[in-house]
Amino acid sequence: MAVSEPTDIRAAGLRTAAAQFQFRGEPVAFLPYGNGHINDTYLVTCNGTCAPVRYILQHINRNVFHSPAVVMQNIERVTAHLAAQLAHEPDRARRALTLVPTRDDSNWYVDADGETWRAYPFIENARSYETATSVEQAFQAAEAFGRFQQQLANLPSPRLHETIPDFHHTPKRFAALQRAIAADVKGRVKLAQPEIDFALAHESMAGVLIEASLHTDLPERITHNDTKFNNLLLDDATGESLCVVDLDTVMPGLVLYDFGDMVRTTTSPAAEDEQDLSKVTMQFPLFEALVRGYLATAGEFLTETEKRFLAFSGKLITFEVGIRFLADYLAGDTYFKIHREGHNLDRCRTQFKLVESIELQEEKMNRLVESIAG
Repeated sequence: MAVSEPTDIRAAGLRTAAAQFQFRGEPVAFLPYGNGHINDTYLVTCNGTCAPVRYILQHINRNVFHSPAVVMQNIERVTAHLAAQLAHEPDRARRALTLVPTRDDSNWYVDADGETWRAYPFIENARSYETATSVEQAFQAAEAFGRFQQQLANLPSPRLHETIPDFHHTPKRFAALQRAIAADVKGRVKLAQPEIDFALAHESMAGVLIEASLHTDLPERITHNDTKFNNLLLDDATGESLCVVDLDTVMPGLVLYDFGDMVRTTTSPAAEDEQDLSKVTMQFPLFEALVRGYLATAGEFLTETEKRFLAFSGKLITFEVGIRFLADYLAGDTYFKIHREGHNLDRCRTQFKLVESIELQEEKMNRLVESIAG
């Protein structure tokens, strides 16, 4: 079989990196995989003894994760703990990510340029979806992320590293937006004035969860911190949730950050960068499915305050991600990968439209949570 390689800037080092891992068979094909905003991900096919064997090979973006070793130390501990939790499951290899060791028995490889690579076995007969297409998919997602939190609730000390400090510290995210507005390094403020006005009008909600964590029973826990619907694999045959992926931001946080991001990425039928804002809406049946699925697995360890803020968390995290997209647009698109002019501004507009939709239904959402949580 002829070797197939991507044509991007990392093609030269890709095969060198792949050769460092204990893959079963010779790598014969490399294809870019997924559409993540941050890391470079490749599907590697090896000519196994009986049949092709596939792996995920990833390059960690140092511009985002300034200390890749810290990221990998967290992932080592988390994947090992999850494996222990699933030791008696017959299909445990499909229910948690497993790091592929390198030739020198490390769990990651640092190349001659100081770039960090890792690999996982590819989980076959499963896939991720950009948006939830049914109430059942939403339920499966929430049940899976709730289970993920529950499985990590008894992770032994020490405390996990913060791979991105203050990742979900909304007041600091808002302050960063204000600095980007003041600097206006690309002269884009005039192009985003309606979005800036919306953000400034909603400043008061930025600190709600931070304040609650200081004065109420809103404890720090181990959370995923990027619970987009596409960070979950569903079984092709049954539609059941299988495996939570993208563990770079697993670290201490509030469970509400995770639930809020599920609301943001699961309840609207529109893509994160949808340009037709008429398609963006918070679908209440999907929110209900999220609440029921999440409480089915996480409900036993949640405090009353955590439950009380479930509806609000969706609005807050959607707003937070919106101001991050807006700040990055104003700063010249230095953080999120873009694929067209104004891409981050489109993403911001989508988030803010969803915030509006949540606001219109927030009272009904709160009543639902109260009726289910008891």
